[in-house]
Amino acid sequence: MVTGAGGGIGAALARRFAADGDQVVVSDINPDAASAVAKEIGALAVAADVASESDVRRLVAAAEAHLGGIDLFCSNAGVLSAGDENTPDQLWERDYAVNVLSHVYVTRALLPTWLDAGTPKRLLITVSAAGLLTLLGSASYAVTKHAALAYAEWLRATYAHRGLTVQALCPQGVRTDMLTGGNARGSGSAALLAEGALEPSAVADVVAAGLDGTGFLILPHPEVAEYYRLRATDPDRWLGGMNKMQRGFEGTTS
Repeated sequence: MVTGAGGGIGAALARRFAADGDQVVVSDINPDAASAVAKEIGALAVAADVASESDVRRLVAAAEAHLGGIDLFCSNAGVLSAGDENTPDQLWERDYAVNVLSHVYVTRALLPTWLDAGTPKRLLITVSAAGLLTLLGSASYAVTKHAALAYAEWLRATYAHRGLTVQALCPQGVRTDMLTGGNARGSGSAALLAEGALEPSAVADVVAAGLDGTGFLILPHPEVAEYYRLRATDPDRWLGGMNKMQRGFEGTTS
């Protein structure tokens, strides 16, 4: 089961799973996009807004009925709003609902049957490297992706012994509408991330390899691990470097 599968990483994951012979259910808030991907790979499409708990429960029920049970749920849907502390409340709330609460709704729907089921179950949460680091130019994305990572960590720590494997997918730049839209708006971060951006299919290949194991972090950009280490061990240096980058975006030197 893959959410946000009408395009980008979600569609690439759905295509990869189908190519590997798996039965797949694709979901997206855009019903036409979900249907197009589903038709391409011979999957079931279910339109849903993951910011709505009732939609998530309906989605899970439809997927369980179609598949006879769900072994892997990719909670992939996400949104990004450019802005700072002045981002309007309604965008903060939307970003929090999609980027954080959607994962809560998924687990509320799945865990009653998944825990202690006797067969391994796996939840993949698309977090983004922004959840490990930050994202200049979008306060709401940086904050909500940190929260998504925290929830994934909490789930892993709480339920690993009860048959649940939780993994966090944390790519940096990926050639999706989210990245190209940022470039069109003149985002400094988007322009920087575009330099080393991966195709969604390359991310799906890394995910497929990661799903063969149980490692918590799946990092399509291996250098993110070193950035994360530096952030943890020398936060002053790391934050100084990020501020220097911000000053570069602004065209200032002090």
